[in-house]
Order: sequence, then C-alpha cells, then structure tokens
Amino acid sequence: MSTLTHDAMKARTTAGLLYALVSATAFGLSGTLARGLLDSGWSAGSAVLVRTALAALVLAVPGFLAVRGRTHVLRDNAALVTAYGVTAVAGAQLCYFYAVTHMQVGVALLIEYTAPVAVVVWLWLRHGSKPSRLTVLGAAIAGTGLVLVLDLFSGAELSTPGVLWALGAMIGAATYFVINADEDNGLPGITLAAGGLLVAAVALGLAGWIGVLPMHAATADAVYDGHTVPWWVPVLALGLVTAAVAYVTGIAAARRLGSRLASFVALMEVLMAVVFAWLLLGELPRGVQLAGGGLVLLGVLVVKLGEGHASPVVEPLPDSRAPVPD
Repeated sequence: MSTLTHDAMKARTTAGLLYALVSATAFGLSGTLARGLLDSGWSAGSAVLVRTALAALVLAVPGFLAVRGRTHVLRDNAALVTAYGVTAVAGAQLCYFYAVTHMQVGVALLIEYTAPVAVVVWLWLRHGSKPSRLTVLGAAIAGTGLVLVLDLFSGAELSTPGVLWALGAMIGAATYFVINADEDNGLPGITLAAGGLLVAAVALGLAGWIGVLPMHAATADAVYDGHTVPWWVPVLALGLVTAAVAYVTGIAAARRLGSRLASFVALMEVLMAVVFAWLLLGELPRGVQLAGGGLVLLGVLVVKLGEGHASPVVEPLPDSRAPVPD
C-alpha cells in the first residue's frame, strides 16, 4: 500500500509539474502576442479584455457541464469565484498595467513576481506550514535569477505609485495561486477558470466603460519579426492559448503541487516570455538573461527538493467499499 501511495503521489507531482510548465509557457506567450497588437494600434486594456472575454466564452460550456447536476456547488462558491475573477485575474492585470505607466516593465514584473514569497508567508502564518531551509534557499536563488532575467542592472528607477500598483499585482498573483490550490470548495478547475474569467471580463469591461481603462482596437495586421499576420490570429491565440489553456492548466498544477511549489514553477513564465520575444520579435536575450534563466531553473529545483522535506498532510484513506470516481 505504501508503494502504491508513493507511486500515486509521484505520478501526481509529475503531472502537476507538466501542467505548471504548460501554464507558464502559455502565459509567457501573452506579452509577445500582445506586443504585435499594441504596435498596430490596440490599447493594452482592449487586448486584455478581448483575451479574457474570449477565454470565458470558450470555457463557459465545459465549465458548466463540469457541475451539471450539482450547480449548487457554483452557487455556494459565488463569492470565491467573484473574488478570484476580480482579484486574481482582472485586478492583477489592471494593477500591473498601471504599474508600468509609472516605472520600467522589468521592475514592475520583479515586484509582481515576489508572489511566491507572499504565498510562503501566507501558508506559514495562516496554516502553520513553515518553509524548509531548502525552500528558502531555492527562493533566494530563483529571485536572483529573476533579477538577471529581467536585466535590471542597466538602471532601474522606482516610483511610489508604481511600487504600490506593482504590489497590488503581486497580491493578485498570490491570490491566484492560493485559490487555485484549494480543492475543498468542490469546484472543478475548469469551472473555476470559466467563472473567474467571466467575472474578470465583466470587471474589465466596466473599467473601460467608465474610462478607468483606455479601450481602442484596430484591424491592421500585426507584425512579428518582419512577418505580417491578420489581427485576428494573435487575438485568437491570446484567448485560446494564453488565457483558456493557461488558467485551466495553472489550476490543475496548483491542485497537484500545492500553491507554494506551483508559484515557484510559475516563475518560468518570465523565462518563456524572453524566449518568445526572441523567437517572434527578434529580441535576442543577453548572456546575463540566459544565466538568470539557469538560476531560476535551479531555484525551482531546490524549492521542489525543499517541498519534498516538508511534513506531509495526512488525510484519511477513502472507504474501500465506496465507488471509485472516474
């Protein structure tokens, strides 16, 4: 039985890591795709709204079918889904966009991606889950790598409003990981993603309607490293890949890895963003960025080892007479 349990846990962790890498890769593509739209006349708000709304539309039917016959689960978690959509999806993006209006993109990203540290502190204070020394060491290594990947040594400027907005984005990102990992609410992952994206689309639409978020789009072709594509190609990719796929796999990853490990693996998003900028925009990464990417990978590996030393949460075994779920 112990061998079976160990094998099952190992398979669950492996699947979680694969989901996390897919999610990080999908999220990492978003900036590069959006860049082509922004350069052709789109506002950031319009790009995010279309991306979010399209993903919500695609996931609406499968998300509802996942709770068919037990829609009370969705009603019981209406407040959670609303908080997820407003804070983890719309709030994080809005705060980030406002942050970059006051400071450099790299600095804003660095502050936002301190979210894994916030997750560690939250789990420690709220649930008494003290991080191991390896987890702390891995966090330090990954953080150093993140600084190098974002290439902040060329000269970074801080502003109080920018830092505050970036901290808001960090809170949104940390909320994303914490809620993603919660399996006790009974919500299927795809339903949580669909509901959260729908709430976020409504929130972003309201922000645009009242003038808080500038909204304008264009039908000019998008250009990527000299290659022209119709505007709807990056729009579809933004909605289907960088939102629908990214959020569903991100939730699946967190539920298998836990919010702490999942948040550190998600740092790969920054590295993938650099790779896609290289492939699609011709922005070659510097040597220091490649070195930073190696440190991020090393840090995630050390965090994974640290999580393996954490005290396991013992849950009761299921009744052997109970039917096995599909």
